[in-house]
Amino acid sequence: MGMTSDDAVLIEKGKKACEPYVVTVNCPDKTGLGCDICHTILEFGLYITRGDVSTDGIWCYVVLWVIPRLSSHVVRWMNLKDRLLSICPPSIPSFYLPSPRPSSSSSPVYLLKFCSLDRKGLLHDVTQVLDELEHTIQRVKVTTTPDGCVLDLFFIKDNLELLHTKERQDETYEQLYNVLGDSIISCELKIAGVQYDNLQHNSSSLPPLVAEELFRFTLSDKEPLSQALSRDVSELKRATVKTDNSLSPLHTLLQINCVDQKGFLYDIMRTLKDYNIQIAYGRFLPVNKDRRELDLFIQYKDGKKIVDPEKQDALCSLLKMELLHPLRVLIANRGPDTELLVANPTELSGRGRPRVFYDVTFALKSLGICIFLAEIGRHTAAEREWEVYRFLLEENRNFQLSNIVVRNQIVDKVRRTLMGW
Repeated sequence: MGMTSDDAVLIEKGKKACEPYVVTVNCPDKTGLGCDICHTILEFGLYITRGDVSTDGIWCYVVLWVIPRLSSHVVRWMNLKDRLLSICPPSIPSFYLPSPRPSSSSSPVYLLKFCSLDRKGLLHDVTQVLDELEHTIQRVKVTTTPDGCVLDLFFIKDNLELLHTKERQDETYEQLYNVLGDSIISCELKIAGVQYDNLQHNSSSLPPLVAEELFRFTLSDKEPLSQALSRDVSELKRATVKTDNSLSPLHTLLQINCVDQKGFLYDIMRTLKDYNIQIAYGRFLPVNKDRRELDLFIQYKDGKKIVDPEKQDALCSLLKMELLHPLRVLIANRGPDTELLVANPTELSGRGRPRVFYDVTFALKSLGICIFLAEIGRHTAAEREWEVYRFLLEENRNFQLSNIVVRNQIVDKVRRTLMGW
């Protein structure tokens, strides 16, 4: 009958404390499996130091060396194994297997609604609790009231599929109360229902100038809004993406050299998945002077090489753009207020990028900036769907938000946190 499902994923601890864990996935192949694996690794707060992948189109073998992005980050390794197992195609006939765990796309959305006294870093602290509990945030609506309280609506999915149980709900309440303490006024958890549907269809529209700046395909040297790239842009622009059809009769060699960033491999895999491109063999080398090198032998899902020069150029241009600008960050005026916007393209399946909300709230907390209002929505632009995070920021003595230098400092801090720099 072949290998059992538990054998499909193996996680081995490094021999020394400083050495990475080795994650091995050995299962039937499918288009986009590499993207799904990288998405899960990124979602668990892990950084891929190197990797190898090979497949014959039927069976796939992936080895990734990973480390926690932060030394203080606690990784539930058994939960990671379960999540990776859930995305692997079954290797034995389905009648030998237990009932499959529901996919995250079909999991119910829950509304976590709580009211508490406001303080700096509150939103990130709550986000960190949800992250550690493996609750994925789908949408957020955060409002500060005139009397110094915050009303937070978190629409979440439970990656463990247990939020319908009293034990799991009690665990969520307990962790939140541990963080919020006496500042919490009320807390409620229930199936989202109509409120979630209304929020999905009633996202705030973006002003045309802001939308044009946020979603445009290329970057100019003169930014009308505060999206000016940091000093790292010169390194980002040194990325090279090349194709070569001379080394294999069946596959196109894709060679990438770029600056290191934590979502680099996911961005590449996401792009290839959306274009129905399969990987036959790939090697992802360790960091060398803050740069990454990746060699991939690829072909279309129908088994054909990429021979059309225009399609080769289009793929290389798209990958370079994703590597240069995987996330859009800018600050703009929203009436009398100052708004921070972060956008990332979703996958064609509708799935968004992991840990964006976590990283942005962490960056703002590190700067000591309070968030007056926050929301997550979806927008369609440039023939793509984007996930857009919007934060109204509060003025304070240390950050005069009308100052262009301060705005660029905030954008730079948020972008560097998102990129893992």
